[in-house]
Amino acid sequence: MSKRTAKEKLLEAAADLFYNNGITATGIDTITAKAKVAKMSLYNNFSSKSDLIAAYLKQRHEEWLSLYEKQLLGTSTPQEAILAIFDAYRNHAEHEYEKGFRGCGLLNAAAELPAGSEGRRTVRGHKQAVEDILFLHIHSMLTDDQRARDLSEQLSFILEGSIARAGLEGNSDKLLSARRIAKKLIEREIK
Repeated sequence: MSKRTAKEKLLEAAADLFYNNGITATGIDTITAKAKVAKMSLYNNFSSKSDLIAAYLKQRHEEWLSLYEKQLLGTSTPQEAILAIFDAYRNHAEHEYEKGFRGCGLLNAAAELPAGSEGRRTVRGHKQAVEDILFLHIHSMLTDDQRARDLSEQLSFILEGSIARAGLEGNSDKLLSARRIAKKLIEREIK
């Protein structure tokens, strides 16, 4: 097993602290202390706290994609692939967070970032990527572009609402409910 680099330690510490305490409430000294690295290590690996935040947001996106890819392995139909998206979010919600599940880490971060910032564009990109995945699977069942777009948008809204409620309640129950709703909507549309 290889030793983790200072960059990996910093990103892991920042991810934990940003998710649990928020971006604004987390200072550089707290991150370096948790990572157990010298403060200069942060600046040797990231040009600024903003650069570290950008890396955190990218990592969250890639983490979700990885969870989705694992869920996708067990699917054989477009409908199952769509429901795997809900399962990936549910798996994220069931992770053992230090201070409990607080909802989507990307949306939490976006709420702290200024309108128009690069970080908010990154979060919007993630959400659009999820909706695009929904669209691809739906379009393979419904060849009508507009119907497929409408359903992918509806499912995206259901997913986002359920993750927000799951964050408020601190568990994945609302994601399970959203999955059942999504399944019914898909079945109704493909009849």
